[in-house]
Amino acid sequence: MMNRFSKDVSLSEVHGSVDTTAKGPWWRQIFVFFGPAYLVSVGYMDPGNWATDLAGGSKFGYSLIWVLLMSNGMAILLQNLSARLGIVRGRDLAQANREVYPGYVNIALYVLAEIAIAACDLAEVLGMAIGIQLLTGLPLVYGVSITVLDTFLLLFLQKLGMRRMEAFIIGLISVVGLSFLVEILLAKPALKEIATGFVPTLRGKEALYIAIGIIGATVMPHNLYLHSALVQTRKIQPGEEHVRKALKINFLDSAIALNLAFFVNAAILILAATVFFKTGKTDVASIKEAYRLLPMLGTDIAPKLFAIALIAAGQSSTITGTLAGQIVMEGYLQLRINPWLRRLLTRLLAIIPAVAVILVMGEEAVDSLLVFSQVILSIQLGFAIIPLIHFVSDKGTMGNFVISPVIKTLAWMVASVLVYLNVKLVVEEASPLFAEAGHLLSKAGIIAGSIVAALLLAYVFFHPWLTRQPRKAPALPHPQSGPLTDWIPPAFRYIAIALDFSAHDEKLLAYALAQGGKDCEYLLIHVVESASARMLGKESDDLETRKDQERLDHYREVLIQKGYHSRTSLGFRHRSREIARIVKEQKADMLVIGAHGHRGLQDFIYGETVDAVRHALKIPVLIVNL
Repeated sequence: MMNRFSKDVSLSEVHGSVDTTAKGPWWRQIFVFFGPAYLVSVGYMDPGNWATDLAGGSKFGYSLIWVLLMSNGMAILLQNLSARLGIVRGRDLAQANREVYPGYVNIALYVLAEIAIAACDLAEVLGMAIGIQLLTGLPLVYGVSITVLDTFLLLFLQKLGMRRMEAFIIGLISVVGLSFLVEILLAKPALKEIATGFVPTLRGKEALYIAIGIIGATVMPHNLYLHSALVQTRKIQPGEEHVRKALKINFLDSAIALNLAFFVNAAILILAATVFFKTGKTDVASIKEAYRLLPMLGTDIAPKLFAIALIAAGQSSTITGTLAGQIVMEGYLQLRINPWLRRLLTRLLAIIPAVAVILVMGEEAVDSLLVFSQVILSIQLGFAIIPLIHFVSDKGTMGNFVISPVIKTLAWMVASVLVYLNVKLVVEEASPLFAEAGHLLSKAGIIAGSIVAALLLAYVFFHPWLTRQPRKAPALPHPQSGPLTDWIPPAFRYIAIALDFSAHDEKLLAYALAQGGKDCEYLLIHVVESASARMLGKESDDLETRKDQERLDHYREVLIQKGYHSRTSLGFRHRSREIARIVKEQKADMLVIGAHGHRGLQDFIYGETVDAVRHALKIPVLIVNL
């Protein structure tokens, strides 16, 4: 049975950080639940959507609006299943997969999820770079390189907390939405003509390719991982009643957020159809070309709003894409790395192919790359949707919150449609190649890849049914815990104390003495960071080193006079490394260290000693807020 209360939780740094249990007016109780779906919704209006929407609107007019509407319905259904998994079982999709499928299958699913995230990030990098170029005239390759800097923005937002990050994302969404509201008012499309776009039609192979790209850009696999983790940032009261309330409010949250995303996508497609398709410019599939032609609306504000919205969409999407990458990596591999490093790796995986395409094929190939990235996303969908439907259909783990037969049928229909469309796309795209002579290596690669993908998809589909075993009831938030077994409180014999020779030293010593009493020995640690100490290490004999040792000795004498056992140790150069090294060498069984509460930029200036030290040690670390 999947345990909500293990240390293996999604986004552990913000898990359960938003309290929904406080009493207050009904609107406030609803408001605290709102947020996760808006972070998810930005993935539905990222620059990759713009490329497919512009291509669809300029080439086929309003005729593909029904694809957007169908995709939005699919998105609402699937995102609610994802939220249900997170709320009821307390697992994100990656964790649930890891606990059900064999290791080698999970590795394959992990690789596919990372490919999907890289494809999404590629679209965001290109979109932001194009927006920067349109506003400033900077070459596209430079704009792509500049997007590395948003790594620091993400780090800063994560330090501010979940609610402030959500507020920032909602602000960016508002910029995008208001920009396109003005664009539509300027374009003045005919409502009767727009209505014809809700009738399902597909005009040939190219329309199918763009339609699948729209679906891939709308229903994105990494969003299913993301939503199942984000809902767990809410602390829910125990009991079925409160879980049911959380599910209802999250449904409302998803419906509002995703319908706003539908408005943005529809606005882009309608704008392209009104300004380009109706004027005979049916080949406008380029974001930059759309920008240049928007002055046809009779005002210079239209292209500027277009570029600003493009940058806002790319920036908001890149933040949520990084969170999805963190969830996937931690869920499948149980590997946790620093957020800035994860962001930097994700961004480089997108920047390298983007720069390569620009340098080799030129800037004109960028929009084709955008559409191609969305088709890649669509092809990954089945590998995320099928396990999700299995998990929320399992009575044994979902209990009374298992999805109804009607919802289950709709979900499997959506999965079937998506898989069918993807198979059809692969067949139609590969057919011209197989009709030609030669290309044996390419043909063999396509056949081998298709066979492996088909076998993996079949395994993912059948495995939960073939290996199903009776399971216990699900673990709801805060269930009745079992009796505690006999346990003995630990007795600490050797406690290390990291001192910084400030007014806070007395507080640190007091906390340490309270843990060990007079039967414990205390190791007083200080790290010298003078220029001489950094260069010479233990050989340093400057004034600061001597004075620091004198002060440590003074502290030691005071403790001895009060009846405590104490010894000292100086470290040199790097605070975190030296503290961890000394504690390990001296074999202390506890460390007491102070936290100054630095945030954001201060972390870069002063360093993050506490986190670095506690990750390097396997003994208890008492962190005292100073």
